[in-house]
Amino acid sequence: MQQKPTPDAPEQTPAIDVQTTETASTAPAPDAAQAQNQADVMPSLQESLRQAELQASEHHDAWLRAKAETENVRRRAQEDIAKASKFAAEKFAQAMLPVKDSLEAALAAENSTVENLRNGVELTLKQLSSAFDGAGLTVIDPMGEKFDPNLHQAISAQPHDGEPNRVITVLQRGYALHERVIRPALVIVSAPKAG
Repeated sequence: MQQKPTPDAPEQTPAIDVQTTETASTAPAPDAAQAQNQADVMPSLQESLRQAELQASEHHDAWLRAKAETENVRRRAQEDIAKASKFAAEKFAQAMLPVKDSLEAALAAENSTVENLRNGVELTLKQLSSAFDGAGLTVIDPMGEKFDPNLHQAISAQPHDGEPNRVITVLQRGYALHERVIRPALVIVSAPKAG
């Protein structure tokens, strides 16, 4: 059982450990320790922030340079496209000049015989064919081939012996520029005979 202190008896105070008091008084206060810790951390945070800002600046500069280079490439490509379309026919025009010269020479000749005119026209046709070949222009001459609506335009169909849907007459040859049809061949196709 506990005894209650009597009013006459002096209160006992707990004994104070001198060693504990000395240690507590010499140790820095908790606020001082935090301040010291913050002081140690602050330079490293400031240094990290400075380095991050430097990196961000370098990345921004690199981005600006890349953007400028991309813009230059796009501008040069547009200029090249404009020049290509403007001068696309230059090579073909140069190949056509001798054809024109030959035709003018044929018309300027005063005393031409039919044979001379024929030879001149044949030479001019060879020059023209050479110019077409150089430009990638090919002839579509489908005589005897199976009708192809991508290459031919049928004007009519006539009953004919043999396989139906074959080209039996070419009214006008077609032309393709680098395998793209620019004029289909006008043709008459065979139809099966009735009866």
